[in-house]
Amino acid sequence: MDFSLIRSLREKVDSERGIRPATRHAPVRAVLAYPSPYSVAMSSLGYLQVQRLFDLRPGSCVERAVLPTPEEREVHRRTRTPLLTLESQRPVSDFDLFAISHAYELEAAGIAELFELAGVAPRPKDRTANDPLVVLGGPITFSNPLPSAGFADIVILGEAEQALGELLDRLEADPSAARGSESSRARLLEELAGLDGFYVPRLHGEALRPIARADDEHLPARSSIWTPHAELSNMFLIEPERGCHRGCTFCVMRRTTNGGMRTVTPELLCSLVPADAEKVGLVGAAVTDHPHIRDILRELVEARGKRIGISSLRADRLDDELVRLLALGGYRAMTVALDAPSERLRRDIEKILKERHIEAAATLAKRHGMKHLKIYVVVCLPTESEADLDELIAFVRRLSKTIPIVLGVSPLVPKLNTPLARESFAGEASAAQTLRHLSRGLKGRAEVRAPSPREAYVEYRLAQGGLGHVEAAIAAARGGGTLAAWKRALESLPERIDLERFAHAIPVSARRALPLAG
Repeated sequence: MDFSLIRSLREKVDSERGIRPATRHAPVRAVLAYPSPYSVAMSSLGYLQVQRLFDLRPGSCVERAVLPTPEEREVHRRTRTPLLTLESQRPVSDFDLFAISHAYELEAAGIAELFELAGVAPRPKDRTANDPLVVLGGPITFSNPLPSAGFADIVILGEAEQALGELLDRLEADPSAARGSESSRARLLEELAGLDGFYVPRLHGEALRPIARADDEHLPARSSIWTPHAELSNMFLIEPERGCHRGCTFCVMRRTTNGGMRTVTPELLCSLVPADAEKVGLVGAAVTDHPHIRDILRELVEARGKRIGISSLRADRLDDELVRLLALGGYRAMTVALDAPSERLRRDIEKILKERHIEAAATLAKRHGMKHLKIYVVVCLPTESEADLDELIAFVRRLSKTIPIVLGVSPLVPKLNTPLARESFAGEASAAQTLRHLSRGLKGRAEVRAPSPREAYVEYRLAQGGLGHVEAAIAAARGGGTLAAWKRALESLPERIDLERFAHAIPVSARRALPLAG
């Protein structure tokens, strides 16, 4: 056991602010793991919400575990120190329930590393009732959890608030189902397999169940702790709304997912913000579509003096008052989404946005002292041509005369549970050519940032993959988790799952845009 690793975990916990119950004895002992380092885990509202839900259960106790940094992983292996929890620095393998929050496809290699460091077999067939029960959930389950579901005994699909309660009710009534009894565990899996929101890979195969939707009484999700060591440093996170009522065809969180946008009243939201939280992060798919977003910001920024962060700014919702409040709340740059390079393609993907909305955002950002405007755009869309890219180049060059522009470019990665699920990835060479064309056209006028085409390709293969792709995750982790290791690991697997067997894929005909922008 390496003491430097233990000291590092203790220092992380000591730096946290907020309120959590003391570690206690309970019938069900759970560890909640995140397959990325601590700074990322502590910036994930979903992860922090699930930790808070566990804390509310008197019959369960939860500790956290995160993927160590690459340097820490080397120390773990060299000293044979197992993966330890943050709170008590106990081995993860000692716990009854091993819960994993999963947000992003390439984190699957991180999940494999969690198992390896914990000394727990990654494949369910190699585990017994004397090993922890493995449960997986998180944002990935709204699209395609199959490549990572191969690690799990149970997958919670969609919103976890009620489904997690149903699981814990059963485990608290019979803790041996989590660990100790093969018959109790088998009975638990059979019961859950019949409930919406639960997917049991060994019983369901690749036929996913409908995703769970929590009752509105469980909103808003919020963190109970915050830390200076998070990517969102010292920021209390809370959701003013959940879901989205827009129809962008590439987006998993479009209006057809779980009934669209559900809002939290300003009074309830503001009452839940701790007085000692200096920074507040408003997290959601369409935060500025909240009908009372200005009232929320006036209360938090003007009345309480909070610094503010918002996860999604819609250019067609910005006005002078909103941008003034953002600047007062600490904003020094703004980020908006254009989402497609041309007007024609924006119509195709149901992005109801005009160039004039981005131009107005640039003017407002300049007026209120912002250093730059960042614009996100998706490229390599179906039917995209060089003319579409040239339209984007001309627009950004014109916009850069108002304020410095940072252009964030992402090749389309078609996701299941969207109308573009059946589209193919453009290919690494084509994506690279698109990025070169934009970089050349905007040289000296805008900073262009983009992921590598190889990363987008690997993400696509996993987004379209099946249960067998868990083997690629294990192999990629053993190869160091690099993109090259991922590509080698994926070579022998089919490119995509049979979509006819994918239960909650949305038919392409499910398209209708709301007239949100004038």
